Amino acid sequence: MKQFLIIGCGRFGSSCAEQLTKLGNEVIAIDKSEDVIDEVSKYVTHAVSIENINVEVLKSLGASNVDVAIIAISSNFEQAILSLVACRNIGIPEVIVKAKDKIHADILKKIGADKVVIPESDSAIRLARAISSNQIFEYIEFDDRYSIVELVPKESWIGKSLNELNLRSAYGINIIAINNKEKTNVNPAANYVIKDTDFLIVAGENKDLDKLTDDDTTDSRYQLYKVKK
Repeated sequence: MKQFLIIGCGRFGSSCAEQLTKLGNEVIAIDKSEDVIDEVSKYVTHAVSIENINVEVLKSLGASNVDVAIIAISSNFEQAILSLVACRNIGIPEVIVKAKDKIHADILKKIGADKVVIPESDSAIRLARAISSNQIFEYIEFDDRYSIVELVPKESWIGKSLNELNLRSAYGINIIAINNKEKTNVNPAANYVIKDTDFLIVAGENKDLDKLTDDDTTDSRYQLYKVKK
C-alpha cells in the first residue's frame, strides 16, 4: 500500500483518486470546490476543500509522508506551479503534474515535475495502475479487459527458463518480449533463462495482471520505477 496526494479533483484527478483507492492505496484529495470534495470523500481516505495550496497547508494534512503527489489543476497554471513548488519543498519523492499543453508541460518539467501528463495522450486509469505497483515499469491498457505491462521479474523467476516457469499456466500471462541491456528479444524461446537485468513485456487480462503484481512474494528490491512515455 502507498500513500498519494491528489490536488485538483476534476475528471482526471477524481479518476486517479478512485482508481488508486480501488487498488488498495491511501489517498488524500484536495479541491477548492466543496461539492467536488463531498463526492470524492465517499471513496478516498481523506478529502478537504482548500482554495490555495502552500507548504503549511500540505504539512497540516500530513502530505509530507505521501509517496506520490498528482497535481491535476491544469486550468489554473499559476496554482499548478505553486502546488508543485510546495510539494517539492515538503519533500514528496515524486510529483506528477497534469498540463494543458506541451508548452506548459515543458515549463513544469523545468521547475521540477518528475512526470507531466497531457490528458489527450494519458489515461488517468493507466497512470494510477502504473504508479500504484512496485513492480510495473510501464502499463498500456488496450481495452477494458486486456493490457500489456513491462515489469521486473520476481526473485523466484531468475535463473529459470520460460518453460520451467510456465507463466501462462501459473499466472494466465504471455511473455511477448524481453528487454535487457544487450537487446530486445521478441517472442523468446521456451529455453530462455530469466536474468535479473531483464524487463519482461507481458500481455494478459487485467484481473490476472492485478493478481501478479499483488503477489506477496514480490521482493523488497522492487522499487517504484518512474513511469516513462
